[in-house]
Amino acid sequence: MAEKLYVAFAESDGHALAGLLDPSFTARVSSGMPLGVGGPVADPHTILLKVWGVVFAAYDAAPYPEEFVDVGRDRVIVFGAYRGSCRSTGNGFEAAFAHDLTIRDDRIASLVQITDTKQWHDALIGG
Repeated sequence: MAEKLYVAFAESDGHALAGLLDPSFTARVSSGMPLGVGGPVADPHTILLKVWGVVFAAYDAAPYPEEFVDVGRDRVIVFGAYRGSCRSTGNGFEAAFAHDLTIRDDRIASLVQITDTKQWHDALIGG
């Protein structure tokens, strides 16, 4: 199931992303993310429009998973990197990430994101 999330990101498929999220989906986005998107997220609508929509409008980027670790009890930890560029500056970046995913009934029920927010900021401001 977790792999499908990254395929949907790679294909910029918002409908597939929406279909993968449990109705009770919650998230925690790394504090310090640019554009005011860091912090807790209470529902799928918010992550789709006010987090991922905002981020991917400003950045031509995607998460590239490198390792999936099944930790049991419907949890998967994914290590990888976001790669891409900022649309307004053209600056490229690579930001490591770890995602802690909880899967329930073949849907993503929660996501905790840890990423190198400095790389995102540097691409945005030309650092």
